[in-house]
Amino acid sequence: MARLRVHAFTLTLDGFAAGTDQRADAPFGDGVDGLHEWMSASFRGEGTGADHAAFLAGSENIGATIIGRNMFGPIRGAWPDESWRGWWGETPPYGHDVFVLTHHPRPSLPMDGGTTFHFLEATPAEVLAQASEAAGGADVRLGGGAATVRAFLAEGLVDEMHLVIAPILAGAGERLFEGLDALPAGYRVEALVPGESGNVHARIVRR
Repeated sequence: MARLRVHAFTLTLDGFAAGTDQRADAPFGDGVDGLHEWMSASFRGEGTGADHAAFLAGSENIGATIIGRNMFGPIRGAWPDESWRGWWGETPPYGHDVFVLTHHPRPSLPMDGGTTFHFLEATPAEVLAQASEAAGGADVRLGGGAATVRAFLAEGLVDEMHLVIAPILAGAGERLFEGLDALPAGYRVEALVPGESGNVHARIVRR
C-alpha cells in the first residue's frame, strides 16, 4: 500500500515554514533568508553527508506528488488565464503526476519530462486516493505549503515526515503545526540527525 511521505520540509527554529508576504519574487516570503541553504550543495551536484542523504531520500520510491496551490505559483483566487505553468519552467523536476489542491480547478497540464499537473478541488483523502492510484504501487510525496501538510496531518493521513530545522529565526510567517494539538497522540519523533549546514534533520513517524 502506498505511504504518504513528507520530505525536506524546512522550518525555522521558531517553527515557520514561510515568512511574511509570499510573492513571485520571494516565494517563501520575507524574513527566512537561508531557509533552504542546506540543500544548495546537492542542487549543484556537490552534496555530501547527512544533508545530501536526506535530499536524495525524497526521491526514493515516489510515484506521485501532492502540493498546495501556493506551492504551484503566486497567483491567488481565480486564475486570470492559464499562462502560469509553475515555478520550474517547461521541465519540472517531478517526472510523474502532481496533484495540486485548489479551490479553482483548471485543465490538467502536461509538461516536458513526464510531469503532469492535475488541479483538484477535493478533500485530502480524495486527492490521496487519486495520487496513490497514479503512483502505481510506489509512495506518494506530500509537498508544501504548510497549510497543505497541516490538512493531511489533521486527518492522520501522513505516514512519515522528514523535517529540517534551520538555524534561523523568522518571528512571523506561516507555522507548520498551528492548531494541531492532537499531533503528539498520533506521531512520534524517531530520530534527530545533525546536518553539515548547522541544521537538524527530524524523522517523525506514526505511533
